[in-house]
Amino acid sequence: MQQATYPIVKDLVLVGGGHSHAIALRMLGMKPLPGVRLTLISDTSHTPYSGMLPGHVAGFYDFDQCHIDLRRLAKFTQAQFYIDHAIGLDLENNQVLCANHPPVSFDILSIDIGSTPAQESVPGVREYAIPAKPVPQFLQKWNQLLEQFAQHPQQPISLGIVGGGAGGVELALTMHRRINQFIIHNSTFNIHLFHRGAELMPGHNPWVRQHLQKLLTQRGIQVHLEETVSEVLPDKIRCESGLAVDCNHTFWVTQASAPNWISASGLQTDSKGFVLVKDTLQSLSHPHIFATGDIATMKNHPRPKAGVFAVRQGKPLFENLRASAQGKPLKPYKPQKLYLSLIGTGDGKAIASWGSFGYQSRLLWRWKDHIDRKFMRQFKDLPEMEQGSRGAGETRENYPNSHSQFPIPNSQFPMYCAGCGSKVGSTTLERVLQRLRVDHHLIERDDILVGLGTPDDAAVVQVPAGQLMVHTVDYFRSLINDPFIFGQIATNHCLSDIFAMGATPQSALAVVTVPHGTAEKVEETLYQLLSGAIKVLSQAQTSLVGGHTTEGAELAFGLSCNGLVAPHQLLRKGGIKPGQVLILTKALGTGILFAADMRLQARGRWIDGAVESMLLSNQDTARVLIEYGATACTDVTGFGLLGHLLEMVQGSGVAVELDLDAVPVLEGVREVLELGIVSSLQPQNLQASQWIDNFSEMCIHPLYPLLFDPQTAGGLLVAIPADQAAECQRSLVALGCRDSQIIGRAIPVVERVKPVTVIVSHS
Repeated sequence: MQQATYPIVKDLVLVGGGHSHAIALRMLGMKPLPGVRLTLISDTSHTPYSGMLPGHVAGFYDFDQCHIDLRRLAKFTQAQFYIDHAIGLDLENNQVLCANHPPVSFDILSIDIGSTPAQESVPGVREYAIPAKPVPQFLQKWNQLLEQFAQHPQQPISLGIVGGGAGGVELALTMHRRINQFIIHNSTFNIHLFHRGAELMPGHNPWVRQHLQKLLTQRGIQVHLEETVSEVLPDKIRCESGLAVDCNHTFWVTQASAPNWISASGLQTDSKGFVLVKDTLQSLSHPHIFATGDIATMKNHPRPKAGVFAVRQGKPLFENLRASAQGKPLKPYKPQKLYLSLIGTGDGKAIASWGSFGYQSRLLWRWKDHIDRKFMRQFKDLPEMEQGSRGAGETRENYPNSHSQFPIPNSQFPMYCAGCGSKVGSTTLERVLQRLRVDHHLIERDDILVGLGTPDDAAVVQVPAGQLMVHTVDYFRSLINDPFIFGQIATNHCLSDIFAMGATPQSALAVVTVPHGTAEKVEETLYQLLSGAIKVLSQAQTSLVGGHTTEGAELAFGLSCNGLVAPHQLLRKGGIKPGQVLILTKALGTGILFAADMRLQARGRWIDGAVESMLLSNQDTARVLIEYGATACTDVTGFGLLGHLLEMVQGSGVAVELDLDAVPVLEGVREVLELGIVSSLQPQNLQASQWIDNFSEMCIHPLYPLLFDPQTAGGLLVAIPADQAAECQRSLVALGCRDSQIIGRAIPVVERVKPVTVIVSHS
């Protein structure tokens, strides 16, 4: 897909990955808004579809079948994607407060974060109960329990489910079906369903209520009506009536509640803390803020907290967000009063509930399955956007009147100067630096004589007597649509050369290209980016002493770094000795995964794993390697594992045996390689294959292309004495390098034999 080339004039921020937002995002991808930067903030990259979640619990659907891949969807929409928790709103400054990101500014905000079960003040609920929402945490606990059941099928099982609404009843039926696949006949298995009302599912007609209660009884699920839970213990549920029931695990599925930060933010809410919205889905108190799904209550049309309404709100939300961004009138939306509810019974059947009508049939489950799969296909079969199609035909008329001062000659977008005319303005830069000084701990060192605090034509640093100065530079365009995370990744990458040589970083100069936009939008991007960079630099006790900023078509960042090292501690590539072993500290595959991500062929959790690896600094890793007698080291980056290994081999005058089966691999790499997707740098890196002695034998191995994959913020490749290797690896794993592996050994050079032999130890 083509990168957006329009100047950024407005920020549209979506908090939460609920059904309405997923639908609106897809539609915004099909009909983008030039000049409007989209940002999605979600605490997970895969959001569950509520319609298929009970089927997933029952074992009918796997994870990918019932989850929307938000990272992939955001990539399609060209939205920034921040994996984080929103914890508040600063409505005076129009900012979303996040747990792990700097505040995120917005012009238009939409909230679709769902709800959580009301835990009220029942003792023990927070400590011992498993809430049905947030769903990712619930599924994590559920999968852990399934593993326990599978490992110990004779162990007695007693589950408690608190809440007799549709969610609790359906959960009881689906859990019963799934657990029965693990237990054996002589084991004890009980499910207890607690409900404070006289009848289950009060929102449904009598036939549905009675029929479901009959099904529960037939399956041996014990229903406790008119029982209010008063305490949850690790192995017991107590009720106000005096009833006490032994339960190994308690699931909490009561009425929905809203997080406290919603009402604390100043938004007008209903009595339960949900955002009150107009028919246009705008907040009653703040019209530039929208809310949908469970977190919202329509003042004129209150409806139950059900997924069907969130789905129906998706298109109206898209239309009104688009109209709001363009300064056009918004359209009211009126939800239907009656809605069809299809309730799975865990046995391949479903019950239809529509007003006073109720019916059960296997055909209804097939119909429900068809509807749910059709809904999910729209997020899996994302259309490929043609080059140049994004925003084609859009002109200044699409912009709101509030930005009419933006200089767009002849109603088109401006032509930007090159050379020094492309620099970020001095006032914008100074505002960013001032915010960084206030919000972050900028490292001040005595050996930095001239830096950010005393601006001059150049930074001045002092080199202590008896030490060497190590210089390195790197710079590349962003591989992820989160400038704060990209700033951290790029900084780790740039500092890695310093660590690989056994040096300690001293200072860094930044080189930045920020996408075109209004001054305030350029400032926001630059602040987010440098906040990420300074976070890593501060952890490394390294000063940012200056840099250069320009505006361009897309975000790019790099650092020129220097470090200090005593001459006797300097690590070089050319220090491998025969008999030593080679350790690789990180898994490979970032190039392959992000090549797939560009083609919308990567799953969000694969990219999550790659990002987690790239955010791991090599600083402490290098320290451990030196402690265990490392004699040669390099970081694995753009030339791939084999390219950097060859530099070490040729500089050391040795040969190596490389165990391909021992090379650690990031999740998803094997699947992507099966699709034939590799990095665009792969063909050049493949030229290193001429140095492999058994090339013709190994080139057919499915992981062979991985040897040439360029890495971003990759691990260290080091030569260690063989008698130190096992203990060194254990120390690395304890440090957090859980993918660290011994991948080969150095051997003497043999005449007329190429220096690299690839072996497969598991064949």
